[in-house]
Amino acid sequence: MDVTQGVLAGDTRAIARAITWVENGDSRGAELIRCVYGSTGRAYIVGLTGSPGAGKSTLVARLAGLLAAKGHKVGILAVDPSSPFSGGAILGDRVRMFDVALARNVYIRSMGTRGATGGLNRTTRLAVRILDAAGFDWILVETVGAGQSEVDVHDVAYTTVVVMAPGMGDDIQAMKAGIMEIGDLFVINKADREGADRAATQIESILQLSMATGWHPPVLKVSAEQNTGVDRVIEAIEQHRSYLVQSGQLDVLKVRMAKLDVLEILKARLVDMTKTQLDRPAVQAELNKVVNRQSDPYTLADSIFEQSWRKT
Repeated sequence: MDVTQGVLAGDTRAIARAITWVENGDSRGAELIRCVYGSTGRAYIVGLTGSPGAGKSTLVARLAGLLAAKGHKVGILAVDPSSPFSGGAILGDRVRMFDVALARNVYIRSMGTRGATGGLNRTTRLAVRILDAAGFDWILVETVGAGQSEVDVHDVAYTTVVVMAPGMGDDIQAMKAGIMEIGDLFVINKADREGADRAATQIESILQLSMATGWHPPVLKVSAEQNTGVDRVIEAIEQHRSYLVQSGQLDVLKVRMAKLDVLEILKARLVDMTKTQLDRPAVQAELNKVVNRQSDPYTLADSIFEQSWRKT
């Protein structure tokens, strides 16, 4: 069985190899995506973001366990910080999800940020497509936990869950961050701690001031560690899913994500092409002019772009 057939059959070794290909920019990954893309579009994708220490990994593990117990096939993409030396993920999330990783219907893959900002790397969406083609019903994408800049998950998921915890300043930071604008559901985790009620009240107050219409994001208090209230998170996600379907917003999101799939591939190719251009001797000479302030970055960039465009 080749890798493409293995992915479509849900073989975990084939899935792992396919994701490694797209992470490394291997041409075999692009060819595989071409072959399996027609089998995607069936999974429901949930993104979970929030500050470090909020308990995202524990919550993801609990959600996956409940979904798997209901007979669903669950894929988890846990985006960890990258090693500054190898570029690989530190794998902290897989360690914390050890118990659920043993479940038959759950697959976990750690992915490094590889220098990307926004909580995800640029190949995460391709990894999502691979899990989708492999027949997973649910795909949970957990971001690295970088704080206010973690908004990229909104471009990958249908439902975005923002996870917070009392006593960590998350409620104060949320007032400043764009992260409040992407949340479809807010979870105050570690709700057994002091300050959970205050955090929930503050988030609800902020949401009431927003101009959003249609879906009003609920604020739930849970304790993933004690496994209390997690079932209500799944219920809220299902309610949001129903809202998206009934309002037609799910189709709008799918069009947007298809555009972003294409855009990410184009961006990667343009970056690779530009790097190749910068290594040319003629461009090096122009780059020296920029260094010596005889030219400027915009002029050189325009020249490279025009030359590359003519070649295409």
